[in-house]
Amino acid sequence: MHHIKTYNAKELKTPKSTILIEGPISAQTLAGYHFHEGLVAFRQPKQQQQALVEIADLPEGRIIIARINETVIGYVTYLYPDPLERWSEGNMEDLIELGAIEVAPEYRGYSIGKNLLKVSMMDDFMEDYIIITTEYYWHWDLKGSGLNVWEYRKVMEKMMNAGGLQWYATDDPEISSHPANCLMARIGKRVKPESIEKFDRLRFKNRFMY
Repeated sequence: MHHIKTYNAKELKTPKSTILIEGPISAQTLAGYHFHEGLVAFRQPKQQQQALVEIADLPEGRIIIARINETVIGYVTYLYPDPLERWSEGNMEDLIELGAIEVAPEYRGYSIGKNLLKVSMMDDFMEDYIIITTEYYWHWDLKGSGLNVWEYRKVMEKMMNAGGLQWYATDDPEISSHPANCLMARIGKRVKPESIEKFDRLRFKNRFMY
């Protein structure tokens, strides 16, 4: 499978400033920007930038960013699922994971997350993939957002819906361990039926065990 990436961009005007949302961007371009100090959800900004530069270099890796001039204030990542997760067990070339999405706290509330997803899906080649994301409530910024688990889940779901991702049932133990956790996915128009079947088998591994 050829992982072709088509660059797209969109300007988002907010009361703070005009934000450029663009991608997938190259590792080289990404390395030249500055990461906003508020991007600390996963690790320190400098380390996170390094991790994203490595993803951008992967054949299937895609990074879409939101930036003001040279400063990255938000991003979303797409890459193959972690080898330790059940989603990688099918060795599916056409299944990628929305691994992380983050917006610096002072820029939240301007629909940047939704627009990162919209720009991601402007690339026609996304129709070749099943895109999944796993949402675990323990990763959510409940303190910073002031929302409870269910309110946050609603916000996440709305944001993912903007990129065409829908809720899917699964018996994955980690997801099933709390009712707010969920699997969301978007199945591209050109994904083959056998890949969809494989995905269904990954979603329900215990279906035939009584």
